Amino acid sequence: MNFILVLILIILLLILAMASMVAVIYNRLVTLKNRFKNAFSQIDVQLRRRYDLIPNIVNAAKAYLKHESQTLEAVTEARAKATGAQVSLNGDPTQLSALNQLVAADGQLTSALGRLLVSMEAYPELKADQTISEVREELATTENRIAFARQAYNDAVMYYNEAREKFPAVLFSEMFGFGLAEFWVIDEARAAVPPTAEF
Repeated sequence: MNFILVLILIILLLILAMASMVAVIYNRLVTLKNRFKNAFSQIDVQLRRRYDLIPNIVNAAKAYLKHESQTLEAVTEARAKATGAQVSLNGDPTQLSALNQLVAADGQLTSALGRLLVSMEAYPELKADQTISEVREELATTENRIAFARQAYNDAVMYYNEAREKFPAVLFSEMFGFGLAEFWVIDEARAAVPPTAEF
């Protein structure tokens, strides 16, 4: 009789230890997932700021860049596409296809914006315009903030992915809905020529 009681007690202790281990793993994954979501929200804020600045620079440059209407239209269209992708993502970087669409749309916007800034360099009167100078400076500051936020996001994604792939968490991560997170990766062409605000 005592043997059965001891065996039941040992089994209960093992079940309690296993449940505690699963709870610790679950809570750690929740914490890390929330950290990478928070890191993404910092990118989201800076992208919104960037998207708000673009109409200012386009409108200010229209008077000077009459021969560059295609470039201005490309920036406007790319901004609309990026804004739409951002809205469809709705701040949730776990929606992988929507995140990939946002990354691609933002890459197209960066490329179009880079072409606009290069075109603006050919017009000395644009360089002298105070409004354009201020907007370009704000845009350069925002680009730097986006780069820092993207790095913080990618670091948070790396820690989350590592935690969910390590043993014993790997046994439970998919079961509890902790899927793999995506890094914010920019393409090589975009990385090689970032937009600048040189005067």
